Amino acid sequence: MQEFVDFSKALAQASGDIIMRYFRSGIAVETKADESPVTIADQQAEEIMREMIMKEFPEHGIIGEEFGAHNESADYQWVLDPIDGTKSFVSGTFLFGTLIGLMKDGQPIVGAIHHPVTAHLLIGDGDEARLNDEPVCVRDTRHLRDAVMCYTDFIHVGQYQNGIAFQQLMGRTSYNRTWGDCHGYFLLATGYIDIMLDPIMHLWDTVALVPIVEGAGGTITAWNGGPPLSGNGIIASNGILHSQVLRVLFA
Repeated sequence: MQEFVDFSKALAQASGDIIMRYFRSGIAVETKADESPVTIADQQAEEIMREMIMKEFPEHGIIGEEFGAHNESADYQWVLDPIDGTKSFVSGTFLFGTLIGLMKDGQPIVGAIHHPVTAHLLIGDGDEARLNDEPVCVRDTRHLRDAVMCYTDFIHVGQYQNGIAFQQLMGRTSYNRTWGDCHGYFLLATGYIDIMLDPIMHLWDTVALVPIVEGAGGTITAWNGGPPLSGNGIIASNGILHSQVLRVLFA
């Protein structure tokens, strides 16, 4: 496992170097078929990571947001989102990151969130999570009324899940903010917020998060409470609050 953790650090460094060349540089933004934005920074960051994986672990597979799948039958699959939060990236904020995940036989075993602007690298293996090599954990908030909740896009909740129930959940928490994309899960795992939700996710958005949240002592599931890779949305929490969140969303 340590070999994969160390290699994730190398992937984060190489991709981050490329991303920072383009940050706040006024680069062109294109729109993909799914209406999401993409830039040359997304593409080049994924390209360098794919090249490094194919050189270091030629028998492994790769699933990337920008360039699809390679060696799909491999037991080990690296799952890459070079810039999770491209809208934040092109808007000049630091609330974006690179997601690097590794699955073995379809189960996430290592995950990394790299915030290149702040030089924060959070890596988890399901048993522990470390921020720049220092252990971190979720906090122990016990009641929704005291909880801080984050989410990525309010409009998406109504499009893909029960928006009315979500508004009720918002009203039950202490306060909520749109510190979303991977940054919300980063804040959860490092003990600064209590709940993070996304109503619609893809594989490359999710795989890296599972070992991080679980390694930090939290709980991460699909929106309906099932295994995190089994649905199209994600709920992550400090664990203590998880059943409370689900009760409000599915009352």
